Amino acid sequence: MANTSNDEVISRASAHTIKKFELIEKYVQTWAQKLLNNQYCNGLVFIDCMCNSGEYYDDDAQQVFGTATRVFKVLRDAAGQYANKQIDLYFNDIDSNKVNHLKQLLSKKDKRNFHVHFSAEDGNVLLKKLGQNIYKNQDVHYLLIYDPYDATIDWNAVYPFFNNWGEVIINHALMDSTRAVKMAKSEAAVSKYETTYQMNIGELSTYGSDRAAFEKRIENIIVALRRDRRKDYYIAAAPFFNKKNAIAYNLIHCTSNIAGFRLYKKSAWQTFGGKSSTKDTHGAENQLVLDLNGGCSPTTRTDDDCYYTKDIAKYLQSIFDGQQNVELHKVWEALDRHPIFPSDCYRKEIKDELKQHYGAKIQKSSICFSSRS
Repeated sequence: MANTSNDEVISRASAHTIKKFELIEKYVQTWAQKLLNNQYCNGLVFIDCMCNSGEYYDDDAQQVFGTATRVFKVLRDAAGQYANKQIDLYFNDIDSNKVNHLKQLLSKKDKRNFHVHFSAEDGNVLLKKLGQNIYKNQDVHYLLIYDPYDATIDWNAVYPFFNNWGEVIINHALMDSTRAVKMAKSEAAVSKYETTYQMNIGELSTYGSDRAAFEKRIENIIVALRRDRRKDYYIAAAPFFNKKNAIAYNLIHCTSNIAGFRLYKKSAWQTFGGKSSTKDTHGAENQLVLDLNGGCSPTTRTDDDCYYTKDIAKYLQSIFDGQQNVELHKVWEALDRHPIFPSDCYRKEIKDELKQHYGAKIQKSSICFSSRS
């Protein structure tokens, strides 16, 4: 059991926050292996600039390890497998007590090719320092975790990491924004939202509680910060809901590499147990309704906050309706660029859904889609 007497250092982690830890850990496990196997990658840099203490307790007062602690173990193990590749971890928190606690948790740290750098300062200050040298390390791959406590995003600090070989994962605190923007009066509150959304508070207030508007605004800012907009850039968001089924935040993954984009979607769906978010749909996903666009045939409900494999099957049916002998690789490629649906997991389940609900004929290397129009 964790020591809960000092909430200043060891705080409670809600169920959806623990899922966040699990998602990042799962992603890093495969991300590291893929890159360290790449002949053009000489090393990895992992940055958690607002890392907290690395230790929490759950609703049952049981010890839970956070992102920093989990990733440390994953990458230290990877360093042992790839002795010729350098791995650097940067753990920072503005609270020195939390950093000191994390140091104690990670007592066995450095190897010849594995180094952990601790600091206790404003996370944005650290990123601006690291960002000055990032362009000199073109053969090193970066992964930045940007998880601000106060929901403020400093885009100047994150900018270099959008424009280098690497990936950025940002926590977009939607619950805070959708509830509080319209009530922001103090200078500090107004500044926070204007900084994060790059928009004056008057315009921003017109969003009200429109979650989609806030999400789109963040996506537009990320795209605008890319120096070379001719190249594809991939953005995937994993939504996290609390126990009351209210949106807490999106964990947004940003990369110029489609392999990283595909991996993040796969990691999210696997972490969430075969669905796209932590929302509890209470079985409503299995309720039948009439498909007015498909000859009034019965279909299942779709919840845009939480998709299941049945929704992937429905999407594929809409694309390939009536087409015969569609090669499997083309079917899965149709999901590659989808912002939510994964293309390389739950394939058996998706094929079963197509067969059971849409009458598709599944063959060894192709699918015959029935006509529903």
